[in-house]
Amino acid sequence: MKKNNIRRTQVSTRMSRRLPKGSGRVVTLAAMPLLFASVEARAQTAPVAQASPQSGSVSTVNVRPILHSAANPPKPTKIPSAQTLETLFNTESISSLLNSSDDALRERDLSAGYYVPAQTFGNLVPQLAGPRKWLADKGFSFQLSYKGEGVANVGGGKRKGMDYAHEVTLTTRFDLGKLIGWQGWMLHAVMMERAGRQVSHDYVGEQRILLSEVYSLSGGAAAHLADIYLEKNFFHDTVNLNIGRITLTHTYATSVLLCTFMIQCSAPVALKSQQGWSVYPKATWGGTIRVRPTRDLIVTTGVYQSAPLTENPSGWAWGAEHGTGVMLPIEVTWQPFFGPKKLPGHYKVGFGHDTTHYDDVIGSVPAAYRHSVGSHLGGARDTFYFEADQMIYRKGGDHQMAGGYLMAGYIHNTPSTSIFSDQVYFGASLLGIFPGRPFDRFGVMYSYYQISHNLTLGQRLKVDAGLSLGPLVNGPQTHAATLEAYYGIPVMPGLVMQPVFEYMMRPGETSKIPNAILTGLKVLAAL
Repeated sequence: MKKNNIRRTQVSTRMSRRLPKGSGRVVTLAAMPLLFASVEARAQTAPVAQASPQSGSVSTVNVRPILHSAANPPKPTKIPSAQTLETLFNTESISSLLNSSDDALRERDLSAGYYVPAQTFGNLVPQLAGPRKWLADKGFSFQLSYKGEGVANVGGGKRKGMDYAHEVTLTTRFDLGKLIGWQGWMLHAVMMERAGRQVSHDYVGEQRILLSEVYSLSGGAAAHLADIYLEKNFFHDTVNLNIGRITLTHTYATSVLLCTFMIQCSAPVALKSQQGWSVYPKATWGGTIRVRPTRDLIVTTGVYQSAPLTENPSGWAWGAEHGTGVMLPIEVTWQPFFGPKKLPGHYKVGFGHDTTHYDDVIGSVPAAYRHSVGSHLGGARDTFYFEADQMIYRKGGDHQMAGGYLMAGYIHNTPSTSIFSDQVYFGASLLGIFPGRPFDRFGVMYSYYQISHNLTLGQRLKVDAGLSLGPLVNGPQTHAATLEAYYGIPVMPGLVMQPVFEYMMRPGETSKIPNAILTGLKVLAAL
């Protein structure tokens, strides 16, 4: 039995060197902005590489630009070498404790697609496939996409009403090896136009939790520069480096599954709502190093500037940003496969230390209470998070988005310097739950948000002293919760319609405003 396991390991290792992605490779998170369409999308409009499970050989097949059916599942997409990450050691860590048939050995290409937002199937203009390929061969790749959200408050909250917001995003990648001879170097750049209003503020009475995704904290922008950074693999593709202006929450504490939801995209609210964890489209100077010690582990760490989220609203005025400290994040991800169908899971533990000195959120304590409350000097901010998702069934293909997932997470911030001290969420993202609709996706998520005790205490002291809490706060804030559900429908290649339902509990983090019921429609399109 032991000899057979050794032989299978050797065969799988040999195959991994010839597969589009094999047992020792993973799509780097830096690939996420470029590969905006899902693996299913790419398979409909371009040649893809397929690997034979028996021989390990790679062949190329042409796929017609049509929507997939159960008999015509999505095919894996060939991943450029600059977006793969080889293992330091051809072994396993935690997965070695599992049954030998339930480890991370990949006898088929099961890994493609997880770190790619499942947004649209294909492109609205498949006739551009030829020019796209010609440009890519010369060293330039691009994606132009549209995301629009119309969300209405239909009950509760402050008043009934609807808001609309959208973004148009141009994602580009320059292969500097083909363009100027810098072999292995890639330049990524993302620019977008954003406009619209936020239904949370206008109709619900919620100021801290955004109930639609694409609204910017700093308002609309005609040509906002988001990410612009260099990427390169070193030491035989075992170390991946990204350096430049980068959005942290497109690298840390994120996943494709979170970004199918509006409230939690691109990271949980308790994490992305505070300085240090720059949230899309806000980027900051810094760099990330990513290594894969074993086949089932990924370690990501970096150093970034910490600056207020609302500074430099255009993305171009780099000199207008005022750094207040350094953000030091680290994340460890375990990626096992379970059962004969190789159901993937992703289990993340992360930590971030922001050296910025923040004031204590208790605020200015009224004079009558200063003796009893004591001093609150503030300090740095630490964040701990755990996130997990596990596929529970496979449907429609071998890639990691072909099936249904359960997911959950927990975030904790330093209570004295954070608005949200804790957040807990759990939910599901399920593919093909209705007969005849194999590629529709249904998602539901509940999330609970705990306001820092220091902030609550400070507000209560002000109320007791007869002081105002400001125009947007109607009482001491304690906690809130949200429930979100969606149903994503691929209408045609390049177009997805996604009806959305949201239920906001305790808007404003108090009991003063009635719970709000919201409905809406999210539209996703790719040129």
